Amino acid sequence: MSIDLDFDLIIDNLPLLLKGAAVTLEITALSVGIGLLIGMVVGIARLSNFKAIRWLAGIYVDFIRGTPLLVQIFLVYFALPKILGMRIDPFFAAVAACSINSGAYVAEIFRSGIQSIDKGQFEASRALGLNWFQSMKFVIMPQAFKRIIPPLGNEFIAMLKDSSLVSVIGFEELTRTGQMIISRTYAVFEVWMVVALLYLIMTLCISRLVAVLEKRFNTSKR
Repeated sequence: MSIDLDFDLIIDNLPLLLKGAAVTLEITALSVGIGLLIGMVVGIARLSNFKAIRWLAGIYVDFIRGTPLLVQIFLVYFALPKILGMRIDPFFAAVAACSINSGAYVAEIFRSGIQSIDKGQFEASRALGLNWFQSMKFVIMPQAFKRIIPPLGNEFIAMLKDSSLVSVIGFEELTRTGQMIISRTYAVFEVWMVVALLYLIMTLCISRLVAVLEKRFNTSKR
């Protein structure tokens, strides 16, 4: 059995697929970037001395991690407009849902990273006259950040692949672009093969970047 590939079709539609790949990277970068800010705050909140703050942060993390991203996208794009009484732009819905999802996972990454730092580091910084905020900013977080680079890289890769789910609301990222080309050309194998290769190339590039950052910051050293 042989498969005849239509290379002319691939070449003709490659610009559209590359544009879709660029949009996928944009959504991923924005989502993980915003998720990084959310996760940092929630991760610290999970370690707060105030029970109510720990409880609220825990509810957020458990709910997001315990429900599928697809359902979260539906809630933002279809349910939220019912509450607000206004239509939500697909791009905003995609970034919002992915950011909220990423934030929960990043929060646990930050929490584990902070807890991996010896408590004596915090106590020593306080003994030197630094307040809680200064101790976290100048002593704890820099050390924790070096240790969480690998899991953050994994989160970026996971979000890159999971972002394909936003195609269900009609947003034209890489997967949706592939679906639209197939509906017009019926070239199922050629299109999905190129889509898969583009995802593979992007994930390999991110993996390589993470490896470089690990080496740069010597994350394996304690």
